[in-house]
Amino acid sequence: MANTYSQIYIHFVFAVQNRIGLIGKSWKDELYKYITGIVNNKGHKLMAIGGMPDHVHILVSMSPKQSISDLIADVKRSSSLWINENKFTIGKFSWQAGYGAFSYGKSQIPNVANYICTQEQHHKVKKFREEYEELLKIFGIEYDERYIFAEIDETHTG
Repeated sequence: MANTYSQIYIHFVFAVQNRIGLIGKSWKDELYKYITGIVNNKGHKLMAIGGMPDHVHILVSMSPKQSISDLIADVKRSSSLWINENKFTIGKFSWQAGYGAFSYGKSQIPNVANYICTQEQHHKVKKFREEYEELLKIFGIEYDERYIFAEIDETHTG
């Protein structure tokens, strides 16, 4: 893509199916390294990663060569396969359908990265659902609660 220049920063948020706290402390860092590898191998740059046992946040400097939806589908598909192949959970692990994707400008990146990397402190005072709904409201995104927090029988994994 000669003469194509871009600066696209996307903050992704995605949850474990039914927001069950399945991401274990003993393998969380391995998962984060694996996700980092997926993002980097697709030609993007992972700038921050963090989360809780029931969800993950990643901040990505996006290459224009891949769409946002294709990248997050690759991340969720590959990481869930990896988790299941390594038998980190009892039963089948899957991510909840859908995700949040929020764009930021360069000057905001240090604050967003810090927010992502300090999820454990942040969630001592705020639950994931509150955090997620707050992000949607800040960005002016309309949503339907029936789908955003759907139970397993109402969704498909990704």
